[in-house]
Amino acid sequence: MTFAQFNQAAAISRREIYREIYHEHRLTIKAKKEKTALKNLELIFEATLKISNKKGFSAMTMRDLSAETGLSLGVLYHYFASKEELLDMVQSTGRGITSRILRQALAGESDPAARLRAGIKAHLFLSEAMQPWFYFSYMEARHLGSEEKERTKASELYSEKLFADILKNGQEQGVFKPMDCQNMAAVIKAMLQDWYVKRWKYAKRGQNVDQYASFVVDLVESYCLAGGEPQEK
Repeated sequence: MTFAQFNQAAAISRREIYREIYHEHRLTIKAKKEKTALKNLELIFEATLKISNKKGFSAMTMRDLSAETGLSLGVLYHYFASKEELLDMVQSTGRGITSRILRQALAGESDPAARLRAGIKAHLFLSEAMQPWFYFSYMEARHLGSEEKERTKASELYSEKLFADILKNGQEQGVFKPMDCQNMAAVIKAMLQDWYVKRWKYAKRGQNVDQYASFVVDLVESYCLAGGEPQEK
């Protein structure tokens, strides 16, 4: 699967993301006209990610957000009661989408090697489609409160466990060779994170996400497969 095919299959449109947010927080969002709410939620989230990825969420003020969105402070507070609530909305949305897309990608595959490839590509392609979100979550993790920090850790361990479970299952079926599945899953996760945290490095090399995904898959398969040779894609 290519990045273009993934985008078409996953149908991750910004409008759908903001519609999900609106319906999830409908009881607390004071703006009742859905069309207006979706437009303003998009302005708020895009501005939050843009400002935070430049100066940090903790340094971002409500006046910064108001200036960037063109919305008054009063209107902003129609959508969230505090910066902490805004942070929770941003983080929970990113976690929910990531979990759903990874589950969908793995659901159609039964062979362990195919599941491993699908998981790697889905994670990379999702992080490309939602790069500001992934970068925000990674960079802000150290500045979060203890409760939100624990949620972020749990989210990382969740995706890491997906890869570890695939590797363990593949070992049991004789598809993958004996290895430390937990550490291998951590290495895979680190390679996936490098793409969205240091995307500038790969852009400088003229490398796109499809090329990087193929490299990571080939590298992982050459180490993990019992035969030692990458399989047909």
